[in-house]
Amino acid sequence: MSLGAPIARLEVEALEGYSAPLEGRRGLLRLDFNENTIGPTPLVFTTLRDTPADSYAIYPEYDGLREKLISSLGITNILQPSQIGVFNGVDAALHAICHAFGGPGEKMLTTSPTFGYYAPCARMQGMQLEAIPHTVPDLSFPFQIIYTSLATTRILLICNPNNPSGTRLRPEQVIELATASPSTLIVVDELYETFTGDSVLPFLMGQMNRNPPCNESCNLFSMVPNLLILRSLSKTAGLAGLRLGFAIGDSDLIDRIGRVTGPYDVNSFAVSAAFSALSDQYYLDAYVSEVLQARAWLIDALKLGNVCYHAKGGNYILIWPKSPVDQVCKYLRQNGILVRSMSNKPQINGSLRLSIGTVRQMQYFWLSYLQIENSIPKD
Repeated sequence: MSLGAPIARLEVEALEGYSAPLEGRRGLLRLDFNENTIGPTPLVFTTLRDTPADSYAIYPEYDGLREKLISSLGITNILQPSQIGVFNGVDAALHAICHAFGGPGEKMLTTSPTFGYYAPCARMQGMQLEAIPHTVPDLSFPFQIIYTSLATTRILLICNPNNPSGTRLRPEQVIELATASPSTLIVVDELYETFTGDSVLPFLMGQMNRNPPCNESCNLFSMVPNLLILRSLSKTAGLAGLRLGFAIGDSDLIDRIGRVTGPYDVNSFAVSAAFSALSDQYYLDAYVSEVLQARAWLIDALKLGNVCYHAKGGNYILIWPKSPVDQVCKYLRQNGILVRSMSNKPQINGSLRLSIGTVRQMQYFWLSYLQIENSIPKD
């Protein structure tokens, strides 16, 4: 810090900022950050291209966006607009959740390894972070340890399926955790649920449908008012560059989180793009289907090649190269392919995380990977 500059809060001074290597990625095959690898529906391009000039000068308007998301989720008349928060990406939602519900000395509980931004969000509020390792050798969710730790936990943050391990938690297990500790905020990051069907929302709907009729007075979260679900349009809809995320939960939770966010945090272009993306369900479904086909193709190739891998949930796979992982990642980049090294990460050290794209993209990766592995001298 410069001499004489004001000192930040102690929590911020002690904080190591979260930074991801996002520069210099354009023009390369992006298999490193679990993004959509082909881009959004053409409707998005048309919408943004035809945006009137005066729209640039007007503050964003969000009317109808929450209703559009509800329609796309297929839970009209059960989920209410007041139960959805709109954020400048899920990262902003995570920050707001910790700001609204976390305090100095309180505990955030999560698993390890998991998404790296959870930790700084907790620590910037002075929270204590406890990360429970996944159960080896299958990297399963440490349910019993998490369950017994809830009594002293302010926020439990579950990435389901987990990034980067792919660890999956059944919806009924999520509900069991939420009902076991009503004073604990249970946050489920569902950014990757579309690829393996792990969402808790259909389970809650099924519970409600057991007691029909259900109308606008129904509350999807009446039994779990401490449950919050995070969703994004980055992974399937291809809007990562526009930053748009949602929090879904009891109206009181959404209200409290909204109190610590700005009135216009999400820009107009992201809103317009979201309307278009959510209007083309066929495109979204087709992309997910392509990713699942590519995933199956790659797993078959890995098996035939006798390559060590781990594949559970999400649109990504962990691969352990025979050669040093950072060296393999370097050579892949030289071939125009970006992957993410998991070097020095607990439980998955020596692996690389590969985002699944199209079948053709996986075939290109596999050919390059084999050439690199065969060309690097082994000790």
